[in-house]
Amino acid sequence: MNPVTVGWFEIPVRDMDRAITFYENVFGCKLSKQVMGDFQMAWFPNSEGNGAPGSLVFHEKFYATSEMAGPLIYLNSEDCSKELSLIPDFGGKILIEKRQISPEIGFMAVFLDSEGNRIALFSSR
Repeated sequence: MNPVTVGWFEIPVRDMDRAITFYENVFGCKLSKQVMGDFQMAWFPNSEGNGAPGSLVFHEKFYATSEMAGPLIYLNSEDCSKELSLIPDFGGKILIEKRQISPEIGFMAVFLDSEGNRIALFSSR
C-alpha cells in the first residue's frame, strides 16, 4: 500500500436524501445507504483498483457543509500512530486521536495540517 494515496473520502451533506438524488442522477450511479452509529452515510460504488472509495455523510455535530471545512480526505497509512506522532512537530494539530472505526474496517484519526486543512488518516492496524 502506498501510504500517501487517498484511501477514502467523505462529502458532508445537510439533507441525505436530496444529496443522494443529486449524486445518483448527476453521476449515474447507485449509492448504498448505511448507518454507522450516529452517522448517516451513502457509499459510492467502487471497484477494487478503480480509484478511492467514498461516501456522502451526515452527522449533526461532527460534519458541516462549508466552503471552509469541505470534504474530508483520508490518506492511507500502515499505522496512524506513526504520522500522529509527527504532526505536532511540523506545525499540525491532532483533532481526533487514533480510534477504531470497527474491527472489520480499521482505524482513523483526524488532524489539521500546517496550513489549517482538515485531513484524516486510515489504517487497518
